[in-house]
Amino acid sequence: MKEYIKKYGVRMGVTVLAVVLVVVLATTLLHGRAGLLANISGAISSPVGQAASSAVEWIEGIYGYIYKYDQLVAENNALRAQLAQVQQAAINASQYEEENDRLRELLEWKQRHTDYVLESAKITEWSSSNWESTFRISKGSINGNNPISVGDCVITEYGALVGQIIEVGDTWCTVRTVIDSGIDVGALVGEAGAVGMCVGDFNLMHESRLRLTYLSENAQLIEGEAVLTSGRGSIPQGLIIGYISMVLSEGNGQTIYGVVEPACDLGSLTQVFIITDFTTEE
Repeated sequence: MKEYIKKYGVRMGVTVLAVVLVVVLATTLLHGRAGLLANISGAISSPVGQAASSAVEWIEGIYGYIYKYDQLVAENNALRAQLAQVQQAAINASQYEEENDRLRELLEWKQRHTDYVLESAKITEWSSSNWESTFRISKGSINGNNPISVGDCVITEYGALVGQIIEVGDTWCTVRTVIDSGIDVGALVGEAGAVGMCVGDFNLMHESRLRLTYLSENAQLIEGEAVLTSGRGSIPQGLIIGYISMVLSEGNGQTIYGVVEPACDLGSLTQVFIITDFTTEE
């Protein structure tokens, strides 16, 4: 209806005004003499005039409605934009608050590990493949404060192991998580410090867990025990990998292994920290 009025409203108004002008002109030409034309025009001029006036008022009302409608639309759009700005500001404030909390936790943790060189990074993209558990971060070989290398481990602000760097780009890195089927990390278990390996398992990966296996002789596994890194390779010793959620056996019960629940909640991660260097204890 609005578009129809916009398109044909002027044409309707012009038509009505033309009729009025014809009647007025005819009356003027007769110089006041009441002839046949005057009588006819007198008979019709009053209702036509009223109709013309009503038509003009109707058209003005329609245009007024359209103008007011356009004003309301513009005001509504402006209010929506303001609301979006307020909502974005609230989101930003929440993100800054969460980041500050993470940095405070990291500062406390780092004070106990002064030999670690850390690089902060944001998670920018998760892999969409069902065959792996990886993500990309916002730091690479040219935009970090410290050199990043393949094999560097990635942690949370609490010192929980998240994974390892497997690929380094100029401004990004790819991280393989602790549950990826390709992961293998040296592990220490229990008070006695039994040695084993935490390895990825394709079936367990889809349950967000990993396997603890290749245990030293006579190793005892207890549900709920913490599993720490052993210091093998480029991963420092003592980082928390997770906790044993189940103890199972295979090979007719001759071999035991543990199912480990990661200490980090991978699904909630937005920011991580790379250990780019550390002092190896001798």
